[in-house]
Amino acid sequence: MAGILIFGLGYTASRLAERWRATGWTVLGTRREASADAMAFEDEESVRIAIAGATHILSSVPPDDGDPVLYRYGALLPDHRLGYLSSTGVYGDTRGAWVDESAPTGSGRRSARAEADAQWLERGARVFRLPGIYGPGRSALDRVAEGRAQRIDLPGQVFSRIHVDDIVDAIIAGFDGPPGAYNIADDAPCSQNAVIEEACRLLRRPPPPLRSLDAAGLSPMARAFYAENRRVANGKAKRILGWQPRYPDYRAGLAACLACSATTSPAIASRQPNPA
Repeated sequence: MAGILIFGLGYTASRLAERWRATGWTVLGTRREASADAMAFEDEESVRIAIAGATHILSSVPPDDGDPVLYRYGALLPDHRLGYLSSTGVYGDTRGAWVDESAPTGSGRRSARAEADAQWLERGARVFRLPGIYGPGRSALDRVAEGRAQRIDLPGQVFSRIHVDDIVDAIIAGFDGPPGAYNIADDAPCSQNAVIEEACRLLRRPPPPLRSLDAAGLSPMARAFYAENRRVANGKAKRILGWQPRYPDYRAGLAACLACSATTSPAIASRQPNPA
C-alpha cells in the first residue's frame, strides 16, 4: 500500500492528507506537538519509523535559520519521491513582470526560503513554488465578513495566488512527474484590491476605502507583502505534469469558497443575504 509522510500538517498539507486518505493512501504527518492526526516533529523514534515505511515524503515546514526537516532528518530521507512546498517569494521583486522557473532565485526578502528551495532541489525533490494561498475558511471572503479587509492604494501592484485544492491537484500530479521546480499559480495575476472588491460583491457589501500603505497600519510581515510585485507563470506545470487549475482565476476560486462557506466559514454564512 502506498504511504506518505507529511512534515508539517498545516492548512494546505492537511487538505492534501484528506484527499490522499480518501483514495486509500496511508498518510502520517507531523506537527510541532503531537495531536490526534500527527506525531510530534521532535519525536525522532516515531518519525524515523515513518520515514522508513513511506513511499513518498513531503515537507511543508518553512525554514527558520535553516531547513528544520533537512537538518534533523535529512540523512534518513530516501533519494526518490520527495516533495517540498516552497514559495514564489524566492524570485524576489520583478516589478510586475512575468517570472518562470528559469529565473534566478535568492534576490528577494526570503533568502532562507530560497536556500531551502535549492537544497531540496539538490536532493532531487519536486519543489512546488506557491504564491498567496487561499481556500475555504482562509480567503478574502473571510476578511471582508470579519471586517478585516483593506484596500491599499498602490496602482500597478500585481500578485499571483492559488486555491488550495489546485495545490493538492498539482502535488498529486507532481509526484508522478520528473523532479524539479514547478510554479503552481492560477492564470490571472491581479491586484489584491480586485480580489477584495470581488469578495465584497459576492457578499453584497461595500468595498473598504482605499488607504495609503502608511495609513493602513499593517504589520511588518503584511507590509513586506507589498514590497514585491510579480506575475507568476504556470506553463511548466501544465506542460510537464498535465495539471490545470480548477479555479483559473480569483473569481472562480472565491465563488467556490462561498459555495462551501456554510460549513467552513460561519462568519461568511451569517453575512450572506437571505434569499427569501
